[in-house]
Amino acid sequence: MRILAIERPVEGVADDRFTPELLSAEARQTWELHQAGSIREIFFRADEPAAVLMLECADAAEARWILATLPLVATRLIDFELIPLRAYPGFARLFASAES
Repeated sequence: MRILAIERPVEGVADDRFTPELLSAEARQTWELHQAGSIREIFFRADEPAAVLMLECADAAEARWILATLPLVATRLIDFELIPLRAYPGFARLFASAES
């Protein structure tokens, strides 16, 4: 299942908590998850400083577990909104018989 994960800030977290060491560890773990196939794609929003990830997981619970391995999530500096996705079914209408 594809899960869209949109970063959301955690209220009250100061910018100075995002240390270079922590950000490096975040990048390293993100790379590992990408190489393992859990993170399929990763982007940054163009309109605000937030990451957007496309995950491949069994369900939202597994996505939450995977995201918890990220250092910024583990230290509660960021969180993610999870949106489970399914394939678009509308194309079937193009091939439905006229009798239906």
